[in-house]
Amino acid sequence: MASMVSQQFGGLKCPPISTLHNKFCVSKSCCYKVHTKSRTIVAAAAGYATSFEVRERQKLKQLFEEAYERCITDPMQGVNFTIEEFNSAIEKYDFNFEIGTKVKGTVFSVDANGAIVDITAKSSAYLPLIEASVHTIKHVEEAGIVPGLREEFVVIGENEADDSLILSLRSIQRDLAWERCRQLQAEDVVVKGKVVGANRGGVVVLLEGLRGFVPFSQISTKSASEELLDKELPLKFVEVDEEQTRLVLSNRKAMADSQAQLGIGSVVVGTVQSLKPYGAFIDIGGINGLLHVSQISHDRVADIATVLQPGDTLKVMVLSHDRERGRVSLSTKKLEPTPGDMIRNPKLVFEKAEEMAQTFRQRIAQAEAMARADMLRFQPEGGLTLSSEGIFGPLNPDIPGEGLLDLSEIPPAGDDL
Repeated sequence: MASMVSQQFGGLKCPPISTLHNKFCVSKSCCYKVHTKSRTIVAAAAGYATSFEVRERQKLKQLFEEAYERCITDPMQGVNFTIEEFNSAIEKYDFNFEIGTKVKGTVFSVDANGAIVDITAKSSAYLPLIEASVHTIKHVEEAGIVPGLREEFVVIGENEADDSLILSLRSIQRDLAWERCRQLQAEDVVVKGKVVGANRGGVVVLLEGLRGFVPFSQISTKSASEELLDKELPLKFVEVDEEQTRLVLSNRKAMADSQAQLGIGSVVVGTVQSLKPYGAFIDIGGINGLLHVSQISHDRVADIATVLQPGDTLKVMVLSHDRERGRVSLSTKKLEPTPGDMIRNPKLVFEKAEEMAQTFRQRIAQAEAMARADMLRFQPEGGLTLSSEGIFGPLNPDIPGEGLLDLSEIPPAGDDL
């Protein structure tokens, strides 16, 4: 209102007396009368605006007083539910959580020590860092715990200071890990565990987030415990007892199963572990086999590093397997479709590996049949048996074993004999 008055009367300015005297009047009294009148009008307008604001404030005050009076005398006026209904709705979300209760919750925020979780209770719950995972982590985000994540937790305690609940994911994951171990034991499968410690009786391994124990008597290698640290061992379950928290495993059982599959002429997938001047050591299911430099290719390999590097995955064929000494001889040379392919086109060698190995095994069978026939011709009443390496040897100790087939000497198909 004040602004409107200002706009209406803002243009009423008294011109200089000299001007008015010259143009409109003969005396100065005329100008003074006009000036006085304009001042009176502006003052009246300002007073009107001030009284309007006062009346508005009085109206608001009255409204507040009436609302306050209603809150005192009739607080439920205009509310479409009763106090009893409201309390009943609150009680639905006021669970009496007990230790061991599983609850659904949404991560509200995270910090360096854990995460605040909304479980629709009167107070929020807290997930400590140590209870966020069965694995060792430095921050809850490493376990995928971020704001907005909805997950199932288990109540493991209560903070007496603020009555907030303490939650855990680790307990749920640990139960699942034990269940998984029981399943793997029933299936009698080979698993891999990382050596994380040792004591006088054996080594401690980590698998499925649990710590297991491998006695030294169940380790196939003669390596010292310090040499096994941080290495992965193929293992089989011996005992899975959650109540006694006993998880015992065996490396020997796993190695025995792996070795049983290493038939002469079989193709296996391995990983290059290390390079030596005389060849490359290949990890084939937890067993170290030697790929001699002479068995890499038919073409001469001057520097193994030009063909193989540690970490490379490749297919190799088993030439021999000494179970007593734990030695396995391997070859990629026998898998070459044409001499030198392992150097020029190793991808083709691996693609044709099974096909070339099948041809190789057929040639072994033919050679053994010929050897059997020759030996029967010299000793028709004698007998032959298949040795552990798959090569026929004499039953009669008087028959010399020399001269029998050496698989490493059998050339692949296509070689000029």
